[in-house]
Amino acid sequence: MQIPTWLKPGLMGAGAGAIALAIVGFSWGGWVTGGAAQDMAKKASNAAVASALIPYCVDRAGAVDAATVLTELKGATTYARKGIVEKAGWATPLGADKPNTDLAQACQLKLAEAF
Repeated sequence: MQIPTWLKPGLMGAGAGAIALAIVGFSWGGWVTGGAAQDMAKKASNAAVASALIPYCVDRAGAVDAATVLTELKGATTYARKGIVEKAGWATPLGADKPNTDLAQACQLKLAEAF
């Protein structure tokens, strides 16, 4: 079977167009892979959970025995505050074994506004 001479340039043009479309789509078009979309969804979910639990953390900071921890927070650097909130247990949601780091960061920022 003989392939028409006009078919080769047409196929090459279609291939080059597909490559150009992929480059433009992933670079400027906002296309992402499935793994990147899952990572973005996980980060958004963690941020939403932390945002929803900030009142819980601030409420725990208002407890009677929290005065010493709040004093320690006032004197600490911004980097160390997250660890203090985690150590105090204010960033550990009910039923969880370990503190939520996003919640600890959001909580220490909210508490920093108070002083």
